[in-house]
Amino acid sequence: MSTEPAAGPHEGSSAKQGPGRPEEPERSEPAEQPQAQQAWDARRDLNAHAPRSMSFDGTNHGVTAQQIIGDVHQHYSFGGYRASHASGEIPQEALERLAEGFVLEGTEFDALVERLRREHVLVLTGDPHTGRRTTALMLLRAVGAVPVQSVDRKAKPEDLVPGERCGHVLFDLEPTRAQPLREAQILSVRDRLRAKHSYMVITTGHSPYIEDTVRLALWKPPPARAVLAVLLNQRVDAVTAERLLGLPAVTSLLARNQQLREVVPYADILVRADSAEIEQYAQRILEQQVREWFEESENTFSLREKAFLIALAAFNNGPYALTAELSDKLFERLRKTGDPDHGERIPVFGTHIGKRLQVARARLEADDVETEWGKVRQLNAAFNDDRTAPVLLTEVWTGHPAARPALTGWLDELSTDGRPFVRTRAAAAVAVLALTDLPSAMALVIERWADSRNPRQQLAAVSALTFAHRIKAPNVPRIIDGWSTDSETPKRCWVAVRAHGLIGPERPVETLASLRALARAQYDLPEADELIRTELPDSVALLLLSDAGDTALRELLRTFTDHPSTRALALHGFLAACSRTDDNPCPPLLARYARTTSALGGIALLLRAALGDRETNRRAEEALHGWIRAADQDPQTEEVLATLLPALVTEPREGARLEHLLDTVPGLDGRPKPAAATRLRALVRPLIPA
Repeated sequence: MSTEPAAGPHEGSSAKQGPGRPEEPERSEPAEQPQAQQAWDARRDLNAHAPRSMSFDGTNHGVTAQQIIGDVHQHYSFGGYRASHASGEIPQEALERLAEGFVLEGTEFDALVERLRREHVLVLTGDPHTGRRTTALMLLRAVGAVPVQSVDRKAKPEDLVPGERCGHVLFDLEPTRAQPLREAQILSVRDRLRAKHSYMVITTGHSPYIEDTVRLALWKPPPARAVLAVLLNQRVDAVTAERLLGLPAVTSLLARNQQLREVVPYADILVRADSAEIEQYAQRILEQQVREWFEESENTFSLREKAFLIALAAFNNGPYALTAELSDKLFERLRKTGDPDHGERIPVFGTHIGKRLQVARARLEADDVETEWGKVRQLNAAFNDDRTAPVLLTEVWTGHPAARPALTGWLDELSTDGRPFVRTRAAAAVAVLALTDLPSAMALVIERWADSRNPRQQLAAVSALTFAHRIKAPNVPRIIDGWSTDSETPKRCWVAVRAHGLIGPERPVETLASLRALARAQYDLPEADELIRTELPDSVALLLLSDAGDTALRELLRTFTDHPSTRALALHGFLAACSRTDDNPCPPLLARYARTTSALGGIALLLRAALGDRETNRRAEEALHGWIRAADQDPQTEEVLATLLPALVTEPREGARLEHLLDTVPGLDGRPKPAAATRLRALVRPLIPA
């Protein structure tokens, strides 16, 4: 049985050091090492917890770097009214230009106009980038409150000295604990506005520092499609506008709930009819949004929220509570990077889930998740656009290198976590970094994990390389092939053998060639490395049970008699595949080849050889016993065995051995011999000479 390397399997070995590369201390390694994990369980976790962009069925179907992280693109200046912080009159032509593209469909604009007429002052609140500034100006224009004066947002509403028959707008008021927005302030300014027949609109975000008695006006924007339709109809005829709205790139973009500031400039791009620009626009605005998040000062967008974004990128579509928990661990590391002497504790409360996800352009979804204890209902957090996760990780890694020490330390910690989901997602995050910057990801993370004494970190290295290959990171097979022949670094060699089993289905011939070469090298050593020797068959078994199983079986048979090491590798790998069970009644190897009767000859040859080999005889008999007991419960298994067992008899001695084996099949838990054994024996008996 193959296992994950035990604690400190190669204490006497040392990893190769690059020129001038200092040895780094082992990080995040618990005093008591975790239990070993088999290759099959590692593959299960890899597939069960992979991000959706890395889900896999055994063959890479052309996922490219552009699909994962996109290209580097130009910046866009998004549309909308941008207010300055100083006061002054807003030009009338600016108001008229905004009115041309202002959309009322699906909004409460008319009701807000009537309310402004009655109350003379509105506190307009809503989500960021929903057009609150433009709406404020249009409300004042609708009630005839022109010209419009922009008020410095640092000014207090009660200090306003209104003009005669005009409008006033205060953009982006930010109430604080020290200076909350109170009802008395609104009542004071309302009286003065009424006296001068003037009006005022104050825009603000969702804030806990607005007194409950302040009557807010909630703004919800029109549908993005309606806005785009109006803008297109102003530029082209109705038929062309409808055709442009129906383009796949357009419908895909609108389905992601884009902000209005991103929809407005898209109209001009559609009119230019540059197909490449139309297709790439969604990726470009996504990249710009990610850059904005990390370019914002910590006063505007806190370091804790930036850490949450990074964690959400790693655990996208994972449990919100887990993401928030682990994001605070990253926040602590990032804070120490910027200020090592910072002693302030992380606040336990004060984070609003809704506001946090709104800023992250993410959502909450309740979902049934498969765990070690069965399915459980969890509240998962996910970006509205799944492409955000890899784009964000790439931006942090390449655009903000000062964050690398904190990020790699955090990933180290995740790689030894007791939860398979956490370890798998840490490896997937590293794979994205490898796609972007393979040399740095290898040197700073993957090589250290491969050289670690902690088996969980070694498995994380395997997973990272496997995920990196899935998303087309360069040279992964070359790295694995190189490590598998490096006798000076047995830890990396073990990682390579395990990785061969996971990416091997894409290149079964090359993978088996590497495994054979390693088996031959181990055979020639005075003392073989036990962990590598026992891992080799499991990688062969993974290949036999994969979609490339037919090719793998042919390769094993082709080289079966080349050398004692190739014979042993084929037999032990075959028996490892024979011993596998899953939730289906028919054993996986038999089910795999039930549809390919031509492969049964190869199975019979290997099973016959295993039964006749002193080293493998017991395991082969145990495998056959298991199949016969399965046949007692499953007609398909019995049907396959009815074809296979006669092929095991080529001489009287083999027939007698098989007859004895069928006579002595033990039942499970002390039960009688399976009835299927008697039926199968009747098929074998005529083949044995009297």
